[in-house]
Amino acid sequence: MVEQKYTADVLVVGGGTGGTAAAIQAARRGAKTILVSEFPWLGGMLTSAGVAAPDGNELEAFQTGLWGAFLEELQHRQPGGLDNSWVSFFSFDPRVGARIFADWVQELPNLHWISGYVPLEVLNQGSCVTGVRFADFTVNAKITLDGTELGDLLALGEIPHRWGWELQSEWQEPSAPIEFNSLTKKYPVQSPTWVVIMQDFGTEIAPEIPPAPNYNESLFTGAWDNYGAEKFINYGRLPGGLFMINWPICGNDYGEGVGRLIESEAKKQEFLQECHCHSQNFAHFIQKQLGRRYGLANHIFPATQHSNSAFALHPYYRESRRLVGLTTIREQDILPIPEGRVATLHEDAVAIGNYPNDHHYPGIQFKLQPKSIRWGGRWTGTPFTIPYSSLIPVTTDGLLVCEKNISVSHIANGATRLQPVVMGIGQAVGMAAAMCTQMDIQPRDLPVKQLQMALLQDMGSSPMAIIPLFNLSPQHPQWLYWQQYYFDNLDTYPSSGNCDGVSYSQYYYGNGDTVLPQKPHRFTGFFLNSDKQNYRLQIVSPTEHQGMIYQLVTIVANIELQLQTLVHGQNITIYGRLNSAGSWLLVEHIDN
Repeated sequence: MVEQKYTADVLVVGGGTGGTAAAIQAARRGAKTILVSEFPWLGGMLTSAGVAAPDGNELEAFQTGLWGAFLEELQHRQPGGLDNSWVSFFSFDPRVGARIFADWVQELPNLHWISGYVPLEVLNQGSCVTGVRFADFTVNAKITLDGTELGDLLALGEIPHRWGWELQSEWQEPSAPIEFNSLTKKYPVQSPTWVVIMQDFGTEIAPEIPPAPNYNESLFTGAWDNYGAEKFINYGRLPGGLFMINWPICGNDYGEGVGRLIESEAKKQEFLQECHCHSQNFAHFIQKQLGRRYGLANHIFPATQHSNSAFALHPYYRESRRLVGLTTIREQDILPIPEGRVATLHEDAVAIGNYPNDHHYPGIQFKLQPKSIRWGGRWTGTPFTIPYSSLIPVTTDGLLVCEKNISVSHIANGATRLQPVVMGIGQAVGMAAAMCTQMDIQPRDLPVKQLQMALLQDMGSSPMAIIPLFNLSPQHPQWLYWQQYYFDNLDTYPSSGNCDGVSYSQYYYGNGDTVLPQKPHRFTGFFLNSDKQNYRLQIVSPTEHQGMIYQLVTIVANIELQLQTLVHGQNITIYGRLNSAGSWLLVEHIDN
């Protein structure tokens, strides 16, 4: 059999969140692109790993680029909308998300997607990567992108990378350990989770979930003691009576011998089998405690060697091998500046994130420097930026990274690993790769200003914000001006994260300025504010909610400003959407 050979401008290895975004953006920019994925679904964390209740970049101002386009498409395609869980503002059936990515890829004639393959060898000439060999074919490309879940190309190509913890002496990160200890030894990286989707069958008719080998009930005892069963099950509620089970407290995080993931293929498969069994045992425990009203969902994911259709195609990996890049993102780069609500702005920023720093080690509470802030009636995270130089290897040419494998410390990875951030990284890398092939230069030689302008001005597709500004939505007529302005005047970037002097018009249902996915409901009642940004509404009407008190939250900047001006006890009318799982009202307009 003659091995098939392909050539491309851009080769993307890995069909996860970042790899999929990178391939789509590179092809939309005009590059001949080949995307090779291990699994039959594209989207990684958002779809094939089952985390269909994503975290971070939830504010309207941060819903830009392919991330914003994905949310908009979900709103159109997901029956019942996205207000289902309390862990996220956006929860959806992973099958719907996978279909969106597949449709986007199939719309591009210059994007060739090949599924069912993993990389076997990285090809190079000297210090320049020239392609990748797979089992039945080889792809030669001008630029290769590592979008694998565990940074596989870094290992195969012997490209300098990190795995595990750094001590405080390395970069003076305040949360890093002073010396290696039992925690750093037991959990060299954050624990993965094998997500399982459960279903509410309405009555006690769900098929019994058998325990997997080595079932130990004590591992799960107390999983929802501080929440209650109803709040626990609604954590990851999805449409259609489905529940995403991705629970960190005595739940299905699994990190025993997690280092096996990179030791050998046999050791990796051993870990994966244990990880899957642990998740099955947690599902068994849930059913045993809550009854056979709850069982495994049917026909969600394609079946694999490890699992049936209720289990994700692979674990949700929170950390991977991490590139040694031109710049390394440290904890200091994601924390708020003194007296401010934003992190220091990188001059070569190409993506943004705002998630609080979050680490997962089963049974261990690891304290980190806080980066959470109050905004819009709830907690969110300090916005930070991803520098282009953290995506480029120190010495290797022909390669960029676009997943959790960027040049980031173990500590800071807890904030950079989230789905919307990785999608933004993928979009930036896809744009950069396409521009490099068109200009016939290496990624390290690409003028970053041109890349930034290309991302901002991608008006025919999905323009992406790369300056975090709370009060400037992408619909605002001055959005592009102020994004460009702050890049030209870095020293004027406001510590508040609010763009000064912006006339921010009211955006609400019916005024023609924006299109909401569905008409919000009208609620009247008394505004309550017992402390800073703890906004609630005691409802007078509609009558079916009379007397009930709901938290008021928003993701829209002008609504956040209005909430700050309201007086405790004031009679108000709001328009919004009720999320019963979170006991909140998502406010879209206020009459006062």
